[in-house]
Amino acid sequence: MEQGLLDSVWVLLSSFLVFFMHAGFALVESGFCRKKNAVMVLLKNVAVVGIGSVVFYAIGYGVMFGSGNPFMGTSGFMPNGSEENVGTLPIFVFLFFQLVFAATACTIVSGAIAERARLGTFFAFCAAAVAFIYPVVGHWVWGGGWLSTMGFKDFAGSTVVHAVGGGMALAGAIAVGPRLGKYDEKGQSRPMPAHNFPLAALGVLVLWLGWFGFNGGSTVSAADPGAIGRIVLVTNLAASAGFLVGLAWAKLRFKTLDLSMALNGALAGLVGITAGCDVIGPGWSVIVGSIAAILCIETVLFLDKRKIDDPVGAVAVHGACGIFGTLAVGLFGTDIGLFTGGGAAQLGTQAIGTLAGFGFAFATGGAVWYALKLLPGGIRVSEAHELEGLDVTECGAAAYHEDDASMGELSPAPAE
Repeated sequence: MEQGLLDSVWVLLSSFLVFFMHAGFALVESGFCRKKNAVMVLLKNVAVVGIGSVVFYAIGYGVMFGSGNPFMGTSGFMPNGSEENVGTLPIFVFLFFQLVFAATACTIVSGAIAERARLGTFFAFCAAAVAFIYPVVGHWVWGGGWLSTMGFKDFAGSTVVHAVGGGMALAGAIAVGPRLGKYDEKGQSRPMPAHNFPLAALGVLVLWLGWFGFNGGSTVSAADPGAIGRIVLVTNLAASAGFLVGLAWAKLRFKTLDLSMALNGALAGLVGITAGCDVIGPGWSVIVGSIAAILCIETVLFLDKRKIDDPVGAVAVHGACGIFGTLAVGLFGTDIGLFTGGGAAQLGTQAIGTLAGFGFAFATGGAVWYALKLLPGGIRVSEAHELEGLDVTECGAAAYHEDDASMGELSPAPAE
């Protein structure tokens, strides 16, 4: 079988796994939110795929991979299939792989503004993010831009996808403000517990599975099965360590086995290994996942103390751990890391790149959010709708009708 066909099959299979990650995000976000907002969360997660697909095809791909300048591409919009292959891959195979990544970055934002943001303005933000914010940073790193010429390394997107998504999410959480009742008069956080842990746990496992395509498919080639096997192994080890250390750290900090923190610890490990999964060895990947889990939990607590409300921990998981994961390349990457004989040079390059990516996403994301805030209706639902729940008031449907006493017609008839 010719190499181009093998590569295309592998990249398409990986693309399908990454696409399936949206199911994982939908389950995690809806499970971590309150049941009165589950339908709205699900609607946003499905809509992101549609918006991201159309906008990235029409605009984002050209900005990210078109020829232009070190800052952004200015050509290659709306490919028609006549373009040259990207390596051994037909243009549409490569485009689809990149498209599912782009949608993922916006899904990160959805969780941070859940339960109080207006649907229309979120859709508008997604379009802006996929057209400009995400692909500009992608061009810097993967499209031949200024960071790639510096030697910055981000194999599968700890910065390009996760830190960028985290930066946009942080800007959104600040702009939209905390949920009603989240903080009391003294600024103390009130618990708003997840309504469905089975959904959240299943969602994390779906994401865990999808990450093997996310990281493994970033080889964009099946030529070296050994390299793919190593990437998949270290990805799994980092997630496993993240879950276990997250559970242990939660027990130490909160005196309880907190499943939500452990689940986010697994995701933190996955985000942390994403940039360096091609150069970080199995042993070091356990260290990366462990540190990422602790960093995630501490970031959740840090943001909560500053009254930045993030219902699912998206900023901590993707923003903080995306930055750390990018730095991990310069700390633990084979022959290039500070602790693996490579000195501090790569670490410095990594720091410049990830802070530039996160900073650009936060600044431009904030500008878009505050611009949308000026529109009629702003970016937040009414207080009455928020208190009642967005499922009924905004979507006209409840997620759990069996709890509704008005559904008496579904009850069995009394015995004669």
